[in-house]
Amino acid sequence: MDYTEAVDYIEEVPKFTKKNGPENTLELLRRIGHPERNMKVIHVAGTNGKGSVCAFLSSILTEAGRRTGLFTSPHLVDITERFQINQEPASHEMFTEAFVRVKKEVDAMMRDGYAHPAYFELLFAAGLLIFEAAGVEYLVLETGLGGRLDATNLVEHPIACVLTTISLDHMEYLGDTVAKIAAEKAGIIKEGVPVIYDGRNPESEAVILAQAEKMHAKAYRYDDTMCEITGKTDKSIDFIINSRYDKKNTDPQAQVSPVSDLYGNLKVRVPYLAEYQVTNSMLALAALRVIDPEKTISDEQAVRGIADTKWPGRMETVLPGVVLDGAHNADGIREFIRTVKSVGEQRPVSLLFSAVVEKEHEKMIRTICESTHPALVVVTQVGGSRVVPAQELAAEFRKYTDAPVIAKEDVAEAFETALQKKGDSMLFCAGSLYLAGELKAIIAHRDQAADERRVTYD
Repeated sequence: MDYTEAVDYIEEVPKFTKKNGPENTLELLRRIGHPERNMKVIHVAGTNGKGSVCAFLSSILTEAGRRTGLFTSPHLVDITERFQINQEPASHEMFTEAFVRVKKEVDAMMRDGYAHPAYFELLFAAGLLIFEAAGVEYLVLETGLGGRLDATNLVEHPIACVLTTISLDHMEYLGDTVAKIAAEKAGIIKEGVPVIYDGRNPESEAVILAQAEKMHAKAYRYDDTMCEITGKTDKSIDFIINSRYDKKNTDPQAQVSPVSDLYGNLKVRVPYLAEYQVTNSMLALAALRVIDPEKTISDEQAVRGIADTKWPGRMETVLPGVVLDGAHNADGIREFIRTVKSVGEQRPVSLLFSAVVEKEHEKMIRTICESTHPALVVVTQVGGSRVVPAQELAAEFRKYTDAPVIAKEDVAEAFETALQKKGDSMLFCAGSLYLAGELKAIIAHRDQAADERRVTYD
């Protein structure tokens, strides 16, 4: 089996199996030798920001010279993006070798009467083998969906758990209230394992603290008063951690500590223009100090790691005046709007947008149009079987904005149109990670073509 055959097999899996109970995945982990038991695992869950927190942590640990694995999802272009070793995706050869071993154990399981693992379960098992072969010391592990029943929650003894922003998303699976969703996310908290969490939502915080108390887990709380933004550019935000945070809101009975206690007045630069990345970087910095209280990794290394973080498709400046963001749910769109409004105070903004069918795309569109004033809107379509036609999205935009709205079914054509017509505005591309992935591939192809032209000219 080669790389293409392995990927093709995995992509076919959703057509003939479904998510299984944890005992099925546990059996697969047993058969591959429980590689996760030999790694220091930091487990991260949440509705929004969990991938960014993972990227920040991976960058810090790599900067400090620690052999670090990063397991995250989804991928934007290549499936190996899900398995990073010291900030670099695993090679096709590493992935294929790991998957062949997993497939052998899956075949044996099925002969013994077990169910075929689901898509994410296969990738999780393959990832663990990749990281084992690479000899990683730390594994930064992002949950797939929820937490309590997620395959990643079979890791028995993480060294820390992180819970990012929790809001309404995937309600058909996780529940129809923030409290119910928080209960699923907080299911990753293990006995005696410290938890670092976003404490800005009282409803989710109450659930997290109740679970932490039940599991005898020390909790470290973040809120916006714990740092102060000191500067912004189109590509970054500077902030300082406020070590003089007012502790009146902390509850000593619940064993809660403010994350700002873990640092002095540290100055940090986040390489993104979205303010929510301040929160995510603070959670990562707090997790670092919880797992490394002796400061074998220095504050300076931590700051460099944050500044050098690369997390594609999340408020990523991909070209001059072009920002790519995978915002695709209500909370993500609210944060997206905050950034767009901030930029809109300095220069015009334009929008390239698409969404998939199960997302509340008209609600997202209405929210964007009521809160921002784009000079131009270009819509396109992505998602294969989950596609929303470009003309349908265009009609929804025209209900809520007087700006010119252009519909292009082809993503590449839509992107070129947006680039040609944006003028001096900043172009934001948002609404779906599928769109982010396709645009990343288009930009990479443009760069490759430009390099080939330069070589020919030289």
